[in-house]
Amino acid sequence: MTEDTTGVPFQPGSQWYDHEAGPLVRPYAMTGGRTQPGPSGVRFDLIALVTLDTGAPNADDDTSLGPEHRALIELCRRETQSVAELAAGADLPVGVVRVLLGDLLESGCVTVSRPVPPAQLPDERILREVIKGLRAL
Repeated sequence: MTEDTTGVPFQPGSQWYDHEAGPLVRPYAMTGGRTQPGPSGVRFDLIALVTLDTGAPNADDDTSLGPEHRALIELCRRETQSVAELAAGADLPVGVVRVLLGDLLESGCVTVSRPVPPAQLPDERILREVIKGLRAL
């Protein structure tokens, strides 16, 4: 019989124990029951890039961060990653990662670069005209 972080034993056959996976923690337990990433209502696109803020106070000393927060920080420490890559790397559902990233964003541990909406990308016709003009030089 194993124990969780609070010292409560997991009993084989209980709802918190899976014979193949071992002790289970439900996603809503990791986020404190929250489903939205913070009070600011920030929405993290799957392709939004998350970078560890090197100017932020040392995130390792923050006692309010849980193990899942720290796992995301470690993944971002290696390189800038998208929300989808972080979810895959941490082996967590995307919804949970979005909530946890909202916490990290509010605490100043990470920065997020949002993708450019397709409507704001330059028109292909304009780019072809620019290339044609450069070739004419």
